[in-house]
Amino acid sequence: MARPGVLVTCRIPTSVVERLEAACDVEVFAGPDAMPPGELKARLEGKQALLCLLTDRITADVLDAGRDLRIVANIAVGFDNIDLDAARARGVVVSNTPDVLTQATADLTWGLILAATRRIPEGERLLRRGGWSGWALDFLLGSDLRDKQLGIVGLGRIGAAVASRAAAFGMRVAYATLDEAAAGPSAADPAWARLGLDELLSSSDVVSLHVPLTPSTRHLIDRRAILRMKRRAYLINTSRGPVVDEEALAWALRERLLAGAALDVFEEEPRVHPGLLELENVVLAPHLGSATVETRTAMADLAARNVLAVLSGGPPLTPVRA
Repeated sequence: MARPGVLVTCRIPTSVVERLEAACDVEVFAGPDAMPPGELKARLEGKQALLCLLTDRITADVLDAGRDLRIVANIAVGFDNIDLDAARARGVVVSNTPDVLTQATADLTWGLILAATRRIPEGERLLRRGGWSGWALDFLLGSDLRDKQLGIVGLGRIGAAVASRAAAFGMRVAYATLDEAAAGPSAADPAWARLGLDELLSSSDVVSLHVPLTPSTRHLIDRRAILRMKRRAYLINTSRGPVVDEEALAWALRERLLAGAALDVFEEEPRVHPGLLELENVVLAPHLGSATVETRTAMADLAARNVLAVLSGGPPLTPVRA
């Protein structure tokens, strides 16, 4: 009996490749950039499984090229790169990698909060270009976090993990869910205040975004939302780039309508809005939320285990049900 074929669109740890090779014929794309769409479709012929990244657009055309596909395993918690309706119509299972990246992304979120509120990257840039003349009482003053409010927009796994760290910095937590009529998330601590989105934006000193990208969350943070925020507030985004209208954010930061922002994700990655690149009061990171050796290995391994589960006739471990 022929072994099933698996296409992997990026380099993954050797241990994960070996796990797959024990039961499958594995083809790994080793290019430095994302696999070109034409090559992706050509290599899918005869494959039963696809391990892919958020940078791979899995459209109906791609799924048609993989006529034998049984599973698309996304090495990410998000899945807005996959046409779920097209996959469902073709009987293709879609899986993602939740949980394993929660803590790393929450840590990175706090790194961005601290970097923005204490102006650390701005100070490093100034020092490196020889602009530091010595200590001064009013030099590069940032903002304290203690006794301030952290506003979490979207209290899923990552949002709750970010909120759970707030007490260590003396912050109180408020959170908003997009379905305000729904019951409070099970992850919510009784000490956290549940607010409507507008109330959260107007009362929080730091607003951290943790929502998936859907039609209703695209440009959730636009000019109107920003104008609801405090003048000394900070906006943090480690969710999905298009949740924030980057043009509106650049305008607000330029006009000092916000104290600062920190972004790990962007509307048109890897492109960054040029207006943001010109500003000192925004921290820009190249999508590092899950970027630790341990976490990225765990993500690839979970994707592989999803593939093996489906190819052996069972259900996926972490199916996408949206």
